[in-house]
Amino acid sequence: MHLVYPAVLSALLFCTGIYGVLARRNAILVLMSVELMLNAVNLDLVAFDVWLRDTLHAGQALTLFTIAIAAAEIGIGLAVVLAVYRARGTIAVDALRDTAEPPYGPEDPGSTDPAAPGTRTPGAAA
Repeated sequence: MHLVYPAVLSALLFCTGIYGVLARRNAILVLMSVELMLNAVNLDLVAFDVWLRDTLHAGQALTLFTIAIAAAEIGIGLAVVLAVYRARGTIAVDALRDTAEPPYGPEDPGSTDPAAPGTRTPGAAA
């Protein structure tokens, strides 16, 4: 078998994964797209390992390492998704932008906090 067939299949899988990451709004679908991209890389690693006839089978060893990393990534990713769902009630990626802290803080001169440094209280000497 030629190297072209698994390489083209891997490229198609990777491009599908990139499309899923960029176009999806659901966090679980984004995680599935990342898994699809990792599986495309695994397919390439094994295909090049077979094509090069490596005696150490480094491609297969790296594939096992990638599978372990992917399992850890999906476990942590699902934990984050569940925590966000419990706190916000949605797993839409667009709604997660609202979780950032506001751009102003206590050190901001325009802050309404009277105890913040850099602010003046009414009636205080300048």
